[in-house]
Amino acid sequence: MEKVENEIATLILNKAFLIHRELGPGLLESIYERVLIHELKKSGLKVASQVFIPFKWDNITFENGYRADLIVEEKVIVEIKSVQVLAPVHAKQLMTYLRLTKLKLGLLLNFNEALMKDGIKRVVNNL
Repeated sequence: MEKVENEIATLILNKAFLIHRELGPGLLESIYERVLIHELKKSGLKVASQVFIPFKWDNITFENGYRADLIVEEKVIVEIKSVQVLAPVHAKQLMTYLRLTKLKLGLLLNFNEALMKDGIKRVVNNL
């Protein structure tokens, strides 16, 4: 049975909490990304990483215009951060990715928070 966006998001967040609990804040984004990919795949989810998102401008297609950290089950984009504070531009960037891919749900995960729940931002595109 095909999973819907919210079910996938719950699975992703459960793994993010597990990783944060074990590793804590302060590591490089690439570490959290690799561990999250491993955990999601271990759970049977399809995960694509560092996915180029093409866009068109003036009838020209730019194949490598943007790059999403993760796309899970071809439905949920995950952007991983390890920053002091999430900036508004991070959510705007994720919304752009959602619009270009026509996907509906994105998760912005900042692993540099003391509590993981404070580092989660859900971004929706007509969900």
